[in-house]
Amino acid sequence: MPAFRQVGEKQLPQEIIFMAWSPKRDLIALANKVGEVLLHRLANFQRVWSLPPNENTGKEVTALAWRPDGKILAFGLADTKRVILCDVEKPESLHSFSVDAPITYMHWMEVTEESSVLTSFYNAEDESNLLLPKLPALPKNYSTTAKIFSEEKSDEIMKLLGDVRLNALVLGGSSGFIEVYAYGMYKIATVTGVAGSCLGLCFSSDLKSLSVITEVQVSPDSAPEITYFQLDTSLLSFYLPEVTRMARKFTHISTLLQYIKLSLTCMCEAWEEILMQMDSRLTKFVQEKNTTTSVQDEFMQLLLWGKASLELQALLMNQLTVKGLKKLGQSIESSYSSIQKLVISHLQSGSEALLYHLSELKGMASWKQKYESLGLDAAGIEDAITAVGSFILKANELLQVIDSSMKNFKAFFRWLYVAMLRMSEDHVLPELNKMTQKDITFVADFLTEHFNEAPELYNRKGKYFNVERVGQYLKDEDDDLVSPPNTEGNQWFNFLQNSTHLKESPLLFPYYPQKSLHFVKRRMEGIIDQCLQKPADVIGKSVHQAVCMPLYKGSKSEDSTPRLFKLPFMWNDKSSNLHYVLFTMLESSLSKIYILRRHTDVSRSANNGLLAVDFGNFLNNSINESSDTSFYSCVDAHFYDDETITVVLKENAEQEGKERILAQLPLSSVYVDEDQEREFSLNSSKRLDEQSDDIPTRTVFLESQWRVLENMKAQYVAVNGIRKVSCVLSSNLRHVRVFEMDVEDDGEAEEEEEEEETTPIVGGEHEELTLSAVNHNSMCGGSAEVADETEEHESSLDS
Repeated sequence: MPAFRQVGEKQLPQEIIFMAWSPKRDLIALANKVGEVLLHRLANFQRVWSLPPNENTGKEVTALAWRPDGKILAFGLADTKRVILCDVEKPESLHSFSVDAPITYMHWMEVTEESSVLTSFYNAEDESNLLLPKLPALPKNYSTTAKIFSEEKSDEIMKLLGDVRLNALVLGGSSGFIEVYAYGMYKIATVTGVAGSCLGLCFSSDLKSLSVITEVQVSPDSAPEITYFQLDTSLLSFYLPEVTRMARKFTHISTLLQYIKLSLTCMCEAWEEILMQMDSRLTKFVQEKNTTTSVQDEFMQLLLWGKASLELQALLMNQLTVKGLKKLGQSIESSYSSIQKLVISHLQSGSEALLYHLSELKGMASWKQKYESLGLDAAGIEDAITAVGSFILKANELLQVIDSSMKNFKAFFRWLYVAMLRMSEDHVLPELNKMTQKDITFVADFLTEHFNEAPELYNRKGKYFNVERVGQYLKDEDDDLVSPPNTEGNQWFNFLQNSTHLKESPLLFPYYPQKSLHFVKRRMEGIIDQCLQKPADVIGKSVHQAVCMPLYKGSKSEDSTPRLFKLPFMWNDKSSNLHYVLFTMLESSLSKIYILRRHTDVSRSANNGLLAVDFGNFLNNSINESSDTSFYSCVDAHFYDDETITVVLKENAEQEGKERILAQLPLSSVYVDEDQEREFSLNSSKRLDEQSDDIPTRTVFLESQWRVLENMKAQYVAVNGIRKVSCVLSSNLRHVRVFEMDVEDDGEAEEEEEEEETTPIVGGEHEELTLSAVNHNSMCGGSAEVADETEEHESSLDS
């Protein structure tokens, strides 16, 4: 009996192009040709959620990767050149960022190195939580944008931050594009000097080495060359504690910027269009009235003499109405209060936390012995702190405008409400009828300041009035404020303007009275991004090429002919600090796979081994085939763990009715003779496929670790050795089977065979594979597809 059993099978309506197992749970992420990302549970391949494509994110998924803790899924989109970080609990984007080139591969790894310095940092990382107040959750009634921080009792910001231990999302794209993002959030390295389009990436767990497989198109007429590069990233390894601390600060800052952005979006949603009603009605009044009296004078006469012109009466009673005025007053009070609360509780607390982390980063930059080599720039961080200070000033200015507007509108509406009641000869309550001279003066000042006609404003905004002055701060525009704050008579402002030295003092935050809150926020984001960009450039320039090994020539065209591998697969053996690369050479031999074993420490001069693996005949019931002539070709393979490779095999002389095989290949059966792997001497002037005859070959005969995949033309496999599961995909990219790999089948094989006989098989033997859609982009796998909504049931992760 085979040592693994089938636990699920599905026919899917769309072609799968990527699949990747979660490192911590029995969940598999899928992406299909139409751009949908899905999450399925191991049991019966049940769908948990789906994230449909949209214009904002993109529709062409090109890579998948799980964060090592399994709580966040990352995927790259080619059409929009964006990377999306998605919550595993629900189909929502937690964070996204743009890249300069379409992503073709991504690898998310965790650093496993231990040191006393790192341990002390891990334990002390919560210090900011003790010193800073917890960021309040954004209100749920603005759920359209505040999805990240909308949970009442969960600290969603910590979900983005994840574990303190450093993890890095490595992105590879076309034209030698390689970038490293600490915690998947902030860029810490831009690697240059690697040619070609990235087909595979693997970062060693000690950060000493970055291995890259690229496809280089030398000329349009020639076939692309597949090349293996090993890059020395020893700077990251040498300064690991410093890199971890710096990256953690970067991630805190990036998350806080996201929080501030969402807070501002909630403020924009809290501001309602109804608040513009007074401006639009007054503008219409100016356009339609026949008298030469200004609107300001019309209201002044009503205030002083209690009499209004017929036109003003028509405006108030017919267009504005008593009921409309009351509703407008309630809307203004509610909207302004909501914005005020968001500024005080969210913008200010987020900005203070941002100042805290930037100030700590500035202190780190001052420790030049530790951080100068990593590119931390104290002057740039100081500029970022100043920009945050300017943002806080603008937020405080908005608070003053809101406070002043609420007082003005309350007094104005109270007076106008009474005036309109008198016009309609309704009963006026005694408490409303009392108006002191102070109240009259207050309303008169309001009318003088806000009811001036401005014809130039009509050309700019389509209205003559700007009575409502809060909305201009929330507009995401570069234009100056329509009604900037009045600085006349402000002694401190005048003193600064007249003092050259004080005006340019680094101790004072710059003030932008003419600009909106959005403008100052965008400026702050730009300066922070610029100051945090330098370490990525400095670290990237320190990376240099240690090994370059041309492997083989690829296929000239993407056609329906199955290519065994579009890229090799890499695995880190953490226990022995070895690095394995698994690949086939298409033009050489279909029956062999090659295992290249290299040390991740590129400074070591030890001879690294290369072995070819041939699969002998291990099926006792092969018909019309002798044991001497029946061999198997590897269709797909992945490292299951550091001791085993999972392979999908087919017979070389494949005929109608011949089944494909899922098998486990122990590395112990390959590396039985250490001396043999040293016999091959690499000639660096030639490609590896030109030296294939000299490569030592090991023929293996699998024992019990295999299973015939009946009624399925299997082509691809995704595995997870930690969860002991695998998922096999057929050549038509729509038929999947899921297996538990280390569980005895206990007589269930017969039941499964009966099920397979009654299941319609889409992936027949005559189906052709369009492999241009398939990129094996993760260590766990390479393909995924949309679930049939009529067959699958939504399921929560905790059920």
